Amino acid sequence: RGNKVVFRTNETCGQHTTPEKFFIEACDEGADAVLAIDRVSNEMTLTGKKDVPPSAVTRPICGIMGTIRLVAGMYLIVITRKRNVGSLLGHAVWKAVDFDVISYKKTVLHLSEIQSQENKTFLAMINNVLTTDGFYFCTDYDLTHTLQRLANTSPDFQEMSLLERADQRFVWNGNLLRELAAQPELQKFALPVIHGFIAMKPCRINGKIFEWILISRRSCFRAGVRYYVRGIDSEGHAANFVETEQIVLYEGTKASFVQTRGSMPFYWSQRPNLKYKPKPIISKTTNHMDGFQRHFDSQLLIYGKQTILNLVNQKGSEKPLEQAFAKMVTGMNNGMLNYIAFDFHKECSHMRWDRLQVLVDAVAETQDEYVYFMVNSEGKTVAQQKGVFRSNCMDCLDRTNVIQSLLARRSLQTQLQRMGVLNVGQRIEEQAEFEKIYKNAWADNANACAVQYAGTGALKTDFTRTGKRTRWGLMMDGWNSMIRYYKNNFSDGFRQDSIDLFLGNFAVDESDGPTPLRVQKDWKFLTLPIIMLVAFSMCIVCLLMAGDTWTETLAYVMFWGAASAITATIILFNGQDFVDAPKLVHKEKMD
Repeated sequence: RGNKVVFRTNETCGQHTTPEKFFIEACDEGADAVLAIDRVSNEMTLTGKKDVPPSAVTRPICGIMGTIRLVAGMYLIVITRKRNVGSLLGHAVWKAVDFDVISYKKTVLHLSEIQSQENKTFLAMINNVLTTDGFYFCTDYDLTHTLQRLANTSPDFQEMSLLERADQRFVWNGNLLRELAAQPELQKFALPVIHGFIAMKPCRINGKIFEWILISRRSCFRAGVRYYVRGIDSEGHAANFVETEQIVLYEGTKASFVQTRGSMPFYWSQRPNLKYKPKPIISKTTNHMDGFQRHFDSQLLIYGKQTILNLVNQKGSEKPLEQAFAKMVTGMNNGMLNYIAFDFHKECSHMRWDRLQVLVDAVAETQDEYVYFMVNSEGKTVAQQKGVFRSNCMDCLDRTNVIQSLLARRSLQTQLQRMGVLNVGQRIEEQAEFEKIYKNAWADNANACAVQYAGTGALKTDFTRTGKRTRWGLMMDGWNSMIRYYKNNFSDGFRQDSIDLFLGNFAVDESDGPTPLRVQKDWKFLTLPIIMLVAFSMCIVCLLMAGDTWTETLAYVMFWGAASAITATIILFNGQDFVDAPKLVHKEKMD
């Protein structure tokens, strides 16, 4: 089958290590191919099992994630543990659970103390990304494409290796696989890995068993964390872009409904500055229409017509963003683009979540026009999806996920009726057992996307899980919001650096020169918080240990209270100096 990869299986591959080389066996059954990596010259060659020395230390692995250069030299990243998620059209789908990052060099004694410290930091960054839940792979099926894209391919496409034919937007280890990709004979060892969420559930309605699948694919272009990556880049890639596909398989018939989400596609930023909600800023110096046009040209090419569902507030700091988006859609003047603004928080205020039906009803006709993709049991394509709903809020997380789950359910209703699973007049909402599976999977999807972008689980998942907004749900949202505030201000710079290093937006230089990690913090960073802490402590001490007269106590309390208040004001005023900002990315890339 040409270069096509056919790893079968529950098998693991063998990794054999000697002081000079790594030998990685192909996972194909009965294959003799072995990848040899020279630990000194970094050269990769194809060899056979007979060339593996008996003295080599052997262990099972589940596949190669790729290689990366850090300060100490090259590192090999392997998947050491996987968990079966389910089967998609007869192909086992795996979640990568554990990884190992192995140095080509046997020692780091050649590094100075500073270099050794920097190497440890870079290793921590790689591990930070690898331990973010949500890496999935398949050894003999292309997870990066939707069913519709795979059905509309040429025979040549089928002959390509998985890496060659993958949708590069969703290959999260594309940068790590560059060395393997450069040598066609080694591509069988390259496993494209996606990041996002997959749920695969066998379900039963009316005694009929079908497979219900939800796949979210995060784009690795303009990837990053909540406040450091907003809007688009010059190539039109939107921040937090996720393609979500819902698949139904029943007695040989398969159907799929695709939606997308992504940051508002123009140049805006919202840098953390210690305030609970930093003010979003629309760039005044950039030509927005260039990037905007690029974004939608590519979206229209891939997905067909677009209905934009903008769910941001139409008052306060979010209002200018909504107005800018609406103005640009009008300016583009393209009949394939349809724009709908729906103020989610205003419409659903006072727990009136039934108001969401207003939006679902408003787009019902458009959804019927876009339909979905479907292939009948004879293998004939009976429907093609002609367009997608592109939803966004500020983060494209909580509000977006709620709306996507409602639109997906409406599509599913039609598909299941057409397949004969649902009887005429029956509604999905009435199928209690299936509804529970459906709602929980969509809430889990919301959590996965939120952890990957914002650092905590999603908000509003009580509605997705139960169909109702609850007091407990509001309390959990408050807790998650607090954790988000802390992470966004005090740990997201490191997370952003980790993603940029992993994806190759920043490359560690081979020279011995200093890396951007050596940036020293300004004196204010340490001094002012200490002064504020001391002043606040003294204020409390003066209250607890009252002086001889109340006037004396009041004077002390007012002095130390004023000192802590003034320091706190200075810290807030210079908020951007006190947050954990990324060190690795050039400024022009971030703006």
